[in-house]
Amino acid sequence: MDPSVLLVDDDEAVGRSVGALLGQDGIRATYVASGRAALEALEARPFGAVLTDLRMPGMDGLALLDEIESRWPGLPVVVITAHGTIASAVEALKKGAADFVLKPFDRDEILFVVRKALAASREASPQPPPPPPPATGRALLGDAPAMRAVKQRLVRAALGDATVLLTGETGTGKSLVAREIHALSPRGAAPFVTVQCAALPETLLESELFGYEKGAFTGAACAKPGRVELAEGGTIFLDEVGEMPLSMQGRLLRLLQDREYERLGDPRPRVANVRFIAATNRDLERMVAEGDFRADLYYRLGVVPIRMPSLAERAEDVPLLARHFVKVYGARNGRPQAQFSTAALERLATAPWPGNVRQLQNLVERLVVMADADLLEAAQVEDELDRAAPRRGRDADAEEGLLGLWIQDHLKANCNLALVDVDLFA
Repeated sequence: MDPSVLLVDDDEAVGRSVGALLGQDGIRATYVASGRAALEALEARPFGAVLTDLRMPGMDGLALLDEIESRWPGLPVVVITAHGTIASAVEALKKGAADFVLKPFDRDEILFVVRKALAASREASPQPPPPPPPATGRALLGDAPAMRAVKQRLVRAALGDATVLLTGETGTGKSLVAREIHALSPRGAAPFVTVQCAALPETLLESELFGYEKGAFTGAACAKPGRVELAEGGTIFLDEVGEMPLSMQGRLLRLLQDREYERLGDPRPRVANVRFIAATNRDLERMVAEGDFRADLYYRLGVVPIRMPSLAERAEDVPLLARHFVKVYGARNGRPQAQFSTAALERLATAPWPGNVRQLQNLVERLVVMADADLLEAAQVEDELDRAAPRRGRDADAEEGLLGLWIQDHLKANCNLALVDVDLFA
């Protein structure tokens, strides 16, 4: 991930001064004066993080955040706001912002926040965006028996307040189910706050979850609420909880059991009025057996377990999902008439989907963008499936065979190379 920062502020003096401040700390910064210019800059090259003002003419910071979340998921966005617009900063955090900085900001504070965002960017694995919710407003598409069972369980889970553990392969839609449970629950009007357990380094996870007081550590120039506080009355979604280090698991267990926590730098206990939903693609039972995950935390998280089926287990839903995605991405890419032929849908239904719904989503978007006509045919689907498949098989074996023959001929012609270590070609 690129370690540079994109600065967005309609006040050039502020933008230039922040850029100079970051430059003094060895952080490369690029300044633009508007949200539209920021999108153009992001299209031109990658950045490690974005630092944007909230109040700007035209596209404001919240609109820019929405675009970045949609087009560059996982890219940390830090918002700058005045003391009088704290509510806007909280709204930005709910929308996915990594953090916020208050004006007038302290030098150490802004450096700390930017370094934290860049660290999270480096730690995060690039992930394709989750499937967008259907236009009907329902988060889950599919009528396969496995999906019907999931819907029944999530509706029952939503009625209560017990902790839910979502398991299943990557790309099966665990985050969508978490949002659906929250939306259907009595807490649906309150915040839904996500904690990316895999994206944050261990040193930052605690402060991100519980918040901190001014002076709690170097760079803590002012007090900051944690995600638990921001989710007050609502739901916290612990995404990829299986990646949480053991040192943090005990603190999370206390929070789940006692609903109490402490801000860093403040020993006074605080009460958390939140519901917890966790998700993982790891085998937590095996991790418990191997000592990598606490057994007591595992049982506390799994009060209501819901397993998400792979796409292979619900192959009959593939045509329905494909038609939905082609409609969404056709509208987004100026191809509103795009659609699949019957043969193309049949080919999609028989394909293996190791990346699950997320893989299908990405393939459909690629087909919409690259196709010459609005009707997407089976041959085009076949080409994209071949292109996406691992490049192994007879062609690869043939290439390796030719390479071996070339090496043998080369060694025969150059006896002085006869002692070449054959491991180099293994």
